[in-house]
Amino acid sequence: MTASPSPNNPRELLASPDVRFGVTAPTTAGDVRALEDLGIESLWVGGHVASPNPTPEVMVALARLSAQSETAVIGSSILLLPLYPPAIVAKQIADIDRACGGRVVLGVGIGGEYEAEFRACQVPRAERAARIDEAIPLVRQLWTGEPVRHDGGLYPMGDGEVRIHPAPRQPGGPPIVVAGRQPAAMRRAASLGDGWMPYLYSPGRYRTSVEEIRAHAAATGRDLAGFGWMLFSFISIRDDGDEARREAAAFMGGTYSQDFDAMVRSVSIAGTPDEVAARIAEYVDAGARHFIFAPTARDQTLAWAQLLRDDLVPAAVAAAATHEH
Repeated sequence: MTASPSPNNPRELLASPDVRFGVTAPTTAGDVRALEDLGIESLWVGGHVASPNPTPEVMVALARLSAQSETAVIGSSILLLPLYPPAIVAKQIADIDRACGGRVVLGVGIGGEYEAEFRACQVPRAERAARIDEAIPLVRQLWTGEPVRHDGGLYPMGDGEVRIHPAPRQPGGPPIVVAGRQPAAMRRAASLGDGWMPYLYSPGRYRTSVEEIRAHAAATGRDLAGFGWMLFSFISIRDDGDEARREAAAFMGGTYSQDFDAMVRSVSIAGTPDEVAARIAEYVDAGARHFIFAPTARDQTLAWAQLLRDDLVPAAVAAAATHEH
Protein backbone atom coordinates (compact mmCIF):
# COMPACT_ATOMS: atom_id res chain seq x y z
CA MET A 1 0.00 0.00 0.00
CA THR A 2 1.38 3.40 -1.02
CA ALA A 3 1.55 6.00 1.74
CA SER A 4 -0.33 9.25 1.15
CA PRO A 5 1.82 12.34 0.64
CA SER A 6 2.30 14.48 3.71
CA PRO A 7 0.28 17.70 3.83
CA ASN A 8 2.14 20.93 3.25
CA ASN A 9 2.74 23.18 6.23
CA PRO A 10 1.44 26.74 5.75
CA ARG A 11 4.07 28.50 7.86
CA GLU A 12 6.93 26.56 6.28
CA LEU A 13 5.56 27.43 2.85
CA LEU A 14 5.37 31.15 3.65
CA ALA A 15 8.80 31.21 5.26
CA SER A 16 10.57 29.38 2.45
CA PRO A 17 13.23 31.45 0.63
CA ASP A 18 12.64 29.32 -2.45
CA VAL A 19 10.31 30.38 -5.25
CA ARG A 20 7.07 28.41 -5.01
CA PHE A 21 3.61 28.80 -6.41
CA GLY A 22 -0.04 27.90 -6.19
CA VAL A 23 -3.12 28.53 -8.31
CA THR A 24 -6.69 29.58 -7.84
CA ALA A 25 -8.64 26.41 -7.21
CA PRO A 26 -11.03 24.73 -9.62
CA THR A 27 -14.47 23.90 -8.29
CA THR A 28 -14.47 20.14 -8.89
CA ALA A 29 -12.79 17.58 -6.65
CA GLY A 30 -11.23 15.76 -9.61
CA ASP A 31 -9.46 18.87 -10.86
CA VAL A 32 -8.29 19.76 -7.35
CA ARG A 33 -6.79 16.29 -6.89
CA ALA A 34 -5.18 16.48 -10.33
CA LEU A 35 -3.39 19.68 -9.30
CA GLU A 36 -2.23 18.05 -6.08
CA ASP A 37 -0.97 15.08 -8.08
CA LEU A 38 1.13 17.56 -10.06
CA GLY A 39 2.66 18.72 -6.79
CA ILE A 40 0.97 22.13 -6.71
CA GLU A 41 1.58 23.30 -3.16
CA SER A 42 -1.22 25.77 -2.56
CA LEU A 43 -4.78 26.31 -3.79
CA TRP A 44 -6.78 29.49 -3.30
CA VAL A 45 -10.36 30.71 -3.36
CA GLY A 46 -11.81 34.19 -3.57
CA GLY A 47 -15.30 35.58 -3.78
CA HIS A 48 -17.74 38.24 -2.72
CA VAL A 49 -21.03 38.65 -0.93
CA ALA A 50 -22.62 41.04 -3.43
CA SER A 51 -20.64 41.93 -6.53
CA PRO A 52 -21.62 42.58 -10.17
CA ASN A 53 -20.32 39.15 -11.20
CA PRO A 54 -21.65 35.89 -9.76
CA THR A 55 -19.05 34.53 -7.33
CA PRO A 56 -18.95 32.10 -4.42
CA GLU A 57 -18.81 33.22 -0.81
CA VAL A 58 -15.25 32.76 0.42
CA MET A 59 -15.86 30.79 3.62
CA VAL A 60 -18.14 28.33 1.84
CA ALA A 61 -15.63 27.95 -1.00
CA LEU A 62 -12.80 27.36 1.48
CA ALA A 63 -14.81 24.73 3.35
CA ARG A 64 -15.55 22.96 0.07
CA LEU A 65 -11.88 23.10 -0.91
CA SER A 66 -10.85 21.65 2.46
CA ALA A 67 -12.96 18.58 1.68
CA GLN A 68 -11.75 18.26 -1.91
CA SER A 69 -8.03 18.56 -1.17
CA GLU A 70 -5.59 16.42 0.77
CA THR A 71 -2.09 17.90 0.69
CA ALA A 72 -2.12 21.46 -0.63
CA VAL A 73 -2.11 24.50 1.59
CA ILE A 74 -5.52 26.13 1.09
CA GLY A 75 -6.20 29.81 1.48
CA SER A 76 -8.49 32.75 0.89
CA SER A 77 -7.44 35.27 -1.71
CA ILE A 78 -9.15 37.07 -0.24
CA LEU A 79 -11.67 37.30 2.57
CA LEU A 80 -13.04 40.83 2.96
CA LEU A 81 -12.62 40.79 6.72
CA PRO A 82 -14.51 44.04 7.50
CA LEU A 83 -17.73 42.42 6.24
CA TYR A 84 -17.62 39.65 8.85
CA PRO A 85 -17.88 39.56 12.65
CA PRO A 86 -14.43 38.47 13.92
CA ALA A 87 -15.94 35.77 16.13
CA ILE A 88 -17.59 34.12 13.12
CA VAL A 89 -14.33 34.26 11.15
CA ALA A 90 -12.39 32.82 14.09
CA LYS A 91 -14.87 29.98 14.58
CA GLN A 92 -15.26 29.03 10.94
CA ILE A 93 -11.55 29.15 10.14
CA ALA A 94 -10.73 27.15 13.27
CA ASP A 95 -13.24 24.49 12.23
CA ILE A 96 -11.92 24.37 8.65
CA ASP A 97 -8.32 24.21 9.85
CA ARG A 98 -9.13 21.26 12.10
CA ALA A 99 -11.09 19.52 9.36
CA CYS A 100 -8.25 19.72 6.82
CA GLY A 101 -5.41 18.87 9.17
CA GLY A 102 -3.95 22.34 9.63
CA ARG A 103 -3.50 23.52 6.03
CA VAL A 104 -5.23 26.94 6.08
CA VAL A 105 -3.87 30.41 5.30
CA LEU A 106 -6.26 33.30 5.89
CA GLY A 107 -5.74 36.03 3.29
CA VAL A 108 -7.59 39.22 4.21
CA GLY A 109 -8.22 42.64 2.74
CA ILE A 110 -10.54 45.61 3.12
CA GLY A 111 -12.27 45.57 -0.27
CA GLY A 112 -14.33 48.61 -1.13
CA GLU A 113 -14.58 48.39 -4.91
CA TYR A 114 -18.16 47.11 -4.62
CA GLU A 115 -20.08 49.50 -2.39
CA ALA A 116 -23.17 47.26 -2.50
CA GLU A 117 -21.37 44.61 -0.43
CA PHE A 118 -21.02 46.99 2.47
CA ARG A 119 -24.66 48.05 2.24
CA ALA A 120 -25.74 44.41 2.05
CA CYS A 121 -23.73 43.51 5.16
CA GLN A 122 -24.73 46.73 6.95
CA VAL A 123 -21.10 47.75 7.41
CA PRO A 124 -20.16 51.40 6.83
CA ARG A 125 -17.65 51.44 4.00
CA ALA A 126 -15.71 54.25 5.70
CA GLU A 127 -15.01 51.96 8.67
CA ARG A 128 -13.40 49.14 6.73
CA ALA A 129 -9.77 50.01 7.57
CA ALA A 130 -10.51 50.48 11.26
CA ARG A 131 -12.50 47.25 11.31
CA ILE A 132 -9.74 45.11 9.82
CA ASP A 133 -7.13 46.63 12.12
CA GLU A 134 -9.21 45.70 15.16
CA ALA A 135 -10.34 42.35 13.78
CA ILE A 136 -6.95 40.79 12.95
CA PRO A 137 -5.56 40.75 16.52
CA LEU A 138 -9.00 39.84 17.90
CA VAL A 139 -9.25 36.80 15.63
CA ARG A 140 -5.80 35.71 16.82
CA GLN A 141 -6.90 36.06 20.44
CA LEU A 142 -10.02 34.01 19.83
CA TRP A 143 -7.93 31.28 18.17
CA THR A 144 -6.23 30.57 21.50
CA GLY A 145 -9.33 28.65 22.54
CA GLU A 146 -9.17 30.45 25.87
CA PRO A 147 -11.64 32.96 27.35
CA VAL A 148 -11.19 36.40 25.81
CA ARG A 149 -12.31 39.84 26.91
CA HIS A 150 -12.56 42.56 24.29
CA ASP A 151 -13.89 46.08 24.66
CA GLY A 152 -12.73 47.48 21.31
CA GLY A 153 -14.70 50.26 19.76
CA LEU A 154 -16.08 48.36 16.77
CA TYR A 155 -16.42 44.84 18.14
CA PRO A 156 -17.22 45.23 21.85
CA MET A 157 -18.11 41.97 23.58
CA GLY A 158 -19.52 43.42 26.76
CA ASP A 159 -18.33 42.75 30.28
CA GLY A 160 -18.07 38.98 30.10
CA GLU A 161 -15.62 36.57 28.56
CA VAL A 162 -16.02 34.89 25.19
CA ARG A 163 -14.47 31.52 24.47
CA ILE A 164 -14.33 30.03 20.97
CA HIS A 165 -13.11 26.45 20.98
CA PRO A 166 -11.78 24.03 19.95
CA ALA A 167 -8.78 26.00 18.73
CA PRO A 168 -7.44 25.63 15.18
CA ARG A 169 -5.19 22.68 14.40
CA GLN A 170 -2.21 24.98 13.78
CA PRO A 171 -0.65 26.21 17.04
CA GLY A 172 -1.41 29.91 17.34
CA GLY A 173 -3.86 29.66 14.46
CA PRO A 174 -3.37 29.86 10.70
CA PRO A 175 -1.12 32.54 9.19
CA ILE A 176 -2.93 35.75 8.32
CA VAL A 177 -1.69 37.30 5.09
CA VAL A 178 -2.61 40.89 4.27
CA ALA A 179 -3.62 41.78 0.73
CA GLY A 180 -3.96 45.21 -0.80
CA ARG A 181 -2.37 47.84 -2.98
CA GLN A 182 -1.99 51.00 -0.91
CA PRO A 183 0.57 52.16 1.70
CA ALA A 184 -1.92 51.55 4.52
CA ALA A 185 -2.11 47.90 3.49
CA MET A 186 1.69 47.67 3.52
CA ARG A 187 1.82 49.09 7.03
CA ARG A 188 -0.91 46.64 8.08
CA ALA A 189 1.09 43.74 6.65
CA ALA A 190 4.23 44.92 8.43
CA SER A 191 2.55 45.33 11.80
CA LEU A 192 -0.23 42.71 11.85
CA GLY A 193 0.35 40.23 9.05
CA ASP A 194 2.28 37.03 8.51
CA GLY A 195 2.74 37.91 4.87
CA TRP A 196 2.04 40.37 2.05
CA MET A 197 -0.17 39.56 -0.94
CA PRO A 198 -0.55 42.50 -3.33
CA TYR A 199 -2.42 42.27 -6.62
CA LEU A 200 -2.41 44.24 -9.89
CA TYR A 201 1.22 45.16 -9.18
CA SER A 202 4.09 45.70 -11.58
CA PRO A 203 7.50 44.29 -10.59
CA GLY A 204 8.71 47.81 -9.81
CA ARG A 205 5.79 48.49 -7.54
CA TYR A 206 6.30 45.14 -5.85
CA ARG A 207 9.94 46.00 -5.13
CA THR A 208 8.90 49.32 -3.62
CA SER A 209 6.31 47.62 -1.42
CA VAL A 210 8.93 45.20 -0.09
CA GLU A 211 11.18 48.13 0.81
CA GLU A 212 8.33 49.98 2.52
CA ILE A 213 7.22 46.95 4.53
CA ARG A 214 10.77 46.23 5.66
CA ALA A 215 11.27 49.87 6.63
CA HIS A 216 8.05 49.97 8.63
CA ALA A 217 8.88 46.72 10.40
CA ALA A 218 12.36 48.00 11.26
CA ALA A 219 10.91 51.25 12.61
CA THR A 220 8.57 49.33 14.92
CA GLY A 221 11.13 46.71 15.93
CA ARG A 222 9.38 43.81 14.25
CA ASP A 223 11.40 40.82 13.03
CA LEU A 224 10.09 39.66 9.63
CA ALA A 225 11.63 36.19 9.87
CA GLY A 226 9.08 33.75 8.48
CA PHE A 227 7.14 36.52 6.71
CA GLY A 228 5.62 35.46 3.39
CA TRP A 229 6.36 37.54 0.29
CA MET A 230 3.47 36.64 -1.97
CA LEU A 231 1.96 37.93 -5.20
CA PHE A 232 -1.51 37.35 -6.64
CA SER A 233 -1.38 37.67 -10.42
CA PHE A 234 -3.65 36.90 -13.33
CA ILE A 235 -1.85 34.75 -15.87
CA SER A 236 -2.36 33.88 -19.52
CA ILE A 237 0.04 31.71 -21.53
CA ARG A 238 -0.42 31.46 -25.31
CA ASP A 239 1.81 30.84 -28.30
CA ASP A 240 0.65 34.25 -29.51
CA GLY A 241 1.66 36.80 -26.86
CA ASP A 242 -0.79 39.43 -28.08
CA GLU A 243 -3.62 36.92 -27.81
CA ALA A 244 -2.57 36.17 -24.24
CA ARG A 245 -2.57 39.85 -23.32
CA ARG A 246 -5.97 40.43 -24.93
CA GLU A 247 -7.35 37.49 -22.99
CA ALA A 248 -5.92 38.78 -19.73
CA ALA A 249 -7.20 42.31 -20.32
CA ALA A 250 -10.69 41.04 -21.08
CA PHE A 251 -10.74 38.78 -18.02
CA MET A 252 -9.55 41.49 -15.64
CA GLY A 253 -11.90 44.01 -17.20
CA GLY A 254 -14.85 41.74 -16.50
CA THR A 255 -13.67 41.17 -12.95
CA TYR A 256 -12.99 44.79 -12.01
CA SER A 257 -15.34 46.60 -14.44
CA GLN A 258 -12.64 48.75 -16.02
CA ASP A 259 -10.48 48.87 -19.12
CA PHE A 260 -7.17 47.02 -18.72
CA ASP A 261 -5.95 47.25 -22.32
CA ALA A 262 -3.34 49.88 -21.50
CA MET A 263 -2.32 48.30 -18.18
CA VAL A 264 -2.24 44.60 -19.00
CA ARG A 265 1.51 44.48 -19.59
CA SER A 266 2.29 46.08 -16.24
CA VAL A 267 -0.19 44.37 -13.88
CA SER A 268 -0.46 40.81 -15.17
CA ILE A 269 1.72 37.92 -16.30
CA ALA A 270 0.61 37.33 -19.89
CA GLY A 271 2.38 36.37 -23.09
CA THR A 272 4.25 33.55 -24.75
CA PRO A 273 5.91 30.94 -22.52
CA ASP A 274 9.24 32.75 -22.82
CA GLU A 275 7.63 36.10 -22.01
CA VAL A 276 5.87 34.62 -19.00
CA ALA A 277 9.09 33.10 -17.64
CA ALA A 278 10.87 36.43 -18.08
CA ARG A 279 8.05 38.26 -16.34
CA ILE A 280 8.05 35.89 -13.38
CA ALA A 281 11.82 36.41 -13.11
CA GLU A 282 11.22 40.17 -12.79
CA TYR A 283 8.93 39.59 -9.81
CA VAL A 284 11.44 37.20 -8.25
CA ASP A 285 14.08 39.91 -8.64
CA ALA A 286 11.69 42.29 -6.90
CA GLY A 287 11.31 39.98 -3.90
CA ALA A 288 8.28 37.76 -4.57
CA ARG A 289 8.67 34.19 -3.33
CA HIS A 290 5.22 32.62 -3.42
CA PHE A 291 3.03 33.25 -6.45
CA ILE A 292 -0.70 32.74 -6.67
CA PHE A 293 -1.49 32.39 -10.35
CA ALA A 294 -5.09 33.05 -11.41
CA PRO A 295 -5.54 31.56 -14.91
CA THR A 296 -7.63 33.74 -17.20
CA ALA A 297 -8.82 30.62 -19.03
CA ARG A 298 -10.16 28.27 -16.38
CA ASP A 299 -10.08 25.29 -18.72
CA GLN A 300 -6.31 25.75 -18.98
CA THR A 301 -5.60 25.65 -15.24
CA LEU A 302 -4.17 22.13 -15.21
CA ALA A 303 -2.15 22.52 -18.43
CA TRP A 304 -0.70 25.88 -17.40
CA ALA A 305 0.08 24.64 -13.88
CA GLN A 306 2.08 21.78 -15.37
CA LEU A 307 3.89 24.11 -17.77
CA LEU A 308 4.71 26.45 -14.90
CA ARG A 309 5.94 23.60 -12.72
CA ASP A 310 8.03 21.86 -15.37
CA ASP A 311 9.43 24.76 -17.37
CA LEU A 312 8.47 28.36 -16.69
CA VAL A 313 9.05 28.76 -12.95
CA PRO A 314 12.41 26.89 -13.07
CA ALA A 315 13.44 29.07 -16.03
CA ALA A 316 12.41 32.20 -14.13
CA VAL A 317 14.36 31.15 -11.05
CA ALA A 318 17.45 30.46 -13.15
CA ALA A 319 17.14 33.81 -14.90
CA ALA A 320 16.71 35.64 -11.61
CA ALA A 321 19.79 33.90 -10.19
CA THR A 322 21.75 35.06 -13.23
CA HIS A 323 20.58 38.63 -12.63
CA GLU A 324 21.90 38.47 -9.04
CA HIS A 325 25.36 37.74 -10.34
